[in-house]
Amino acid sequence: MEITLATAADVDAVVDQWVALARDQQTYGSHLLASENRTAIREAVLQRVVADELLVARDGETLVGFVMVSMERGRYEQRRTRGLIENIYVRPDYRREGIGSELLAAGEKALAENGATVVALEVMAANESARRFYADHGYAPHRIELEKSTENDTL
Repeated sequence: MEITLATAADVDAVVDQWVALARDQQTYGSHLLASENRTAIREAVLQRVVADELLVARDGETLVGFVMVSMERGRYEQRRTRGLIENIYVRPDYRREGIGSELLAAGEKALAENGATVVALEVMAANESARRFYADHGYAPHRIELEKSTENDTL
């Protein structure tokens, strides 16, 4: 298994995997549409390739997963410099082999090398296995996002 920076040749495979990730996340309550965002994510993936913010896992010539990283760019000054893990995905037929852990570690390393003093990520609240994976890697809740439908009688 090799983790490298993505190249332009990886874009279509990463886009396909991102669509699969978005589709999977709907199981846990994600509102993000999968195939309908293919064009937008393709543009985002291309930008990530150019900015060296996309790492991929390869098994020989086969792209088996990816992680997207970036530095938080907010308008407020903060005490910590936050790096963001924005998407991490491993193909189902390659899961439980440590690839997700390798991608996460590579993303964290890249962020630290770019000046991050903390790394943040989001996970769907209902995705127990993902929450457990991140907890096993030292992540703990920092902020909690709350949501409510406008289709109820309390508005």
